[in-house]
Amino acid sequence: MASPGEEVTSEENPEENNDMNLMEFSDEILLHILRYTPVSDLVLNVRKVCRKLSILSLDKSLTHAVILHKDYQVDKDKAKHLLREIGKEIHELNMTGCYWLPGATVDQVTRCKNLVKLNVSGCHLTSLRLSKMLSALQHLRSLAIDVDPGFDASHLSSECKATLSQVLELKQTLYTPSYGVVPCCTSLEKLLLYFEILDRSREGLIISGQLMVGESNVPHYQNLRVFYARLAPGPVNQEVVRLYLAVLSDRTPEKLHAFLISAPGGFAQSCAVKNLLDSMARNVTLDALQLPRSWMNGSSLLQLLRFSNPVYFSFSRCSLSGGQLVQRFLNGGRDLRSLVGLNLSGCIHCLSPDALLRKAEDEIDSGIAETLVTSCRHLRHLNLSGAHHHSPEGLGQHLCFLLARLSRLLSLALPVCAVADLSALTADKPSARPVVSAGSQGFGKKVRIGVQTCLRSSLEPGNAKPHGSVFWTLLESLPFLERLELIGSSFSSAMPRNEPAIRNSLPPCGRAQHVGDLEVAAVGQLAFLQSLTLAQLPNILSGSGLVSIGVQCQRLQTLSLANLGAMGHVVYMSALMDMLKHCRCLRDLRLEQPYFNANTQFFQALSHCSSLQRLCIISRSGTLQSEAVMSFMAACLEVIMCHMFTGESLTVCRNLQQSLIRSFQADRPALNVVVFPLLHEDLTEVIRDVPMMHLDEITLFKSRVAEEPPNLWW
Repeated sequence: MASPGEEVTSEENPEENNDMNLMEFSDEILLHILRYTPVSDLVLNVRKVCRKLSILSLDKSLTHAVILHKDYQVDKDKAKHLLREIGKEIHELNMTGCYWLPGATVDQVTRCKNLVKLNVSGCHLTSLRLSKMLSALQHLRSLAIDVDPGFDASHLSSECKATLSQVLELKQTLYTPSYGVVPCCTSLEKLLLYFEILDRSREGLIISGQLMVGESNVPHYQNLRVFYARLAPGPVNQEVVRLYLAVLSDRTPEKLHAFLISAPGGFAQSCAVKNLLDSMARNVTLDALQLPRSWMNGSSLLQLLRFSNPVYFSFSRCSLSGGQLVQRFLNGGRDLRSLVGLNLSGCIHCLSPDALLRKAEDEIDSGIAETLVTSCRHLRHLNLSGAHHHSPEGLGQHLCFLLARLSRLLSLALPVCAVADLSALTADKPSARPVVSAGSQGFGKKVRIGVQTCLRSSLEPGNAKPHGSVFWTLLESLPFLERLELIGSSFSSAMPRNEPAIRNSLPPCGRAQHVGDLEVAAVGQLAFLQSLTLAQLPNILSGSGLVSIGVQCQRLQTLSLANLGAMGHVVYMSALMDMLKHCRCLRDLRLEQPYFNANTQFFQALSHCSSLQRLCIISRSGTLQSEAVMSFMAACLEVIMCHMFTGESLTVCRNLQQSLIRSFQADRPALNVVVFPLLHEDLTEVIRDVPMMHLDEITLFKSRVAEEPPNLWW
């Protein structure tokens, strides 16, 4: 070893010693690296680099599962080439939402003879095409499809039905009243149904829920283990799902362990449904449950159902009291470490002992919250949004302090008022406020009385948390949180499902007035945050907390902001533009803000988001600059979805939409552009043409935490 001060010599060039050749790595290491590259890139590009990569790129461990979902750069020619090259090696193929691929391209799936799992939801697929495809896939066990208007089960060949008879998992999205392929699936163990049937056709005709004449109405449920149904608003969806459930009521599957129905609004029970629920109470033991609120409210059903090692509960919008929650589902406070997901959104009484005597604005019972946390200490997903959860005064009784014990949480949704610190508000009196000199405030600047005031330095990244902040303490205790939603308890989006835009919004909760920039800055602690929703925070004064998030949350991929600051004023524009300059990984951005001016400065800042793929702006009385939008789209080559619903005229919107499509459609096959006046009477007709993937994931606002059980579908 050379002594200090001696020069180390070598016959080789030191610079060459420091160079690393990727091809010198072992095959195992290279395969691990290549797993992070889309299979389409491996087959179409990487394999052309050298002989070694050509061999490794086609390794079975890489081509076993192919995901084209959200691979927007794969056009019809690339998809055909890919399926021709490695079709025989593919066992799992996910083409969810590939709406831009024509039917002739989807036909190439027949080359994948060894497919075991196939997802073609959102693809162009007629009943004849489906029949031809499934006839060639004899090993198929898992299938996801859409059932569109015009579907005819009589077009399915005997070979197709033979394949369907072996399918164990089926996910079916219905756009027309139909059983789809369910009657052919005689071995089903998992059935997922998504009802997206509109009440009227494009011609204005009323659509009946009665299934088409000639269809088999005897689905085979004897082996069913999981039943899930999600309904879009509308009576026709309720009518059709009742027909599916009627068969279940005749003979409840003995192996059924997960029964979940998500239905908005009222959904009255039929006699068949009552018989089904009674049979379930006698014959099955569940580990996952979700029922429409009208089936649970005032019912003795909850006392009769049996559970074993439950993993998911959803009581969304039910009038379940905290006492009922503790006694019937939390086993009186006993260990429920198996529970992974809990959805209590809109369950306004779930943290109070009695639902009958409590007002929505009353304080929660900290004892019930503590029992919840103690019993379900392994929770990964918790949704408490859509309610007023006001914490009482007292050391350690704040909801944030209690939730801080759930250190394994990956996703969390809270009402804005739930993070307000009552003790801090009590202490915030004129006599207790520090005196701020005129010099530090600046000449001519007034100190606003009665609203949150804090120095900008306290929001800078890296600074210590404010003393005693309960929300900072909560997030500090959740180091692995990936999704956070902070939604005002009175918030409703201006763009509801299948209805005209809402012109007026409800005022925010009084306690939400005390949650502002300082609390938003606390989100910057979450190093693993991937998705953030902030809605109806009226006390945002400058948005300075957003900058902290942009700088520190470098994994952020989805951002949804709605109604921040006082209504009628966009006070956070400058901070938002500063934030966007740091969001290199941001893929989806949704902004809902009245009077928002989508101008040149905004789009220039947004252009720094080099990974952005989907943009949605919803603004009552908002404006946009067409030239700025065009320049932005030219600069951001990854953007494939641009939805803007503002106060501009129909002529301005149409001209901009046509210009965007004409200029960028050829190079971006997946491009979906909708520019339309928000308050126009034909908005619902325009919305129905948006691909369901975009509509459900970004355009329409909803809480997504614990929306479904984890790992419901592959």
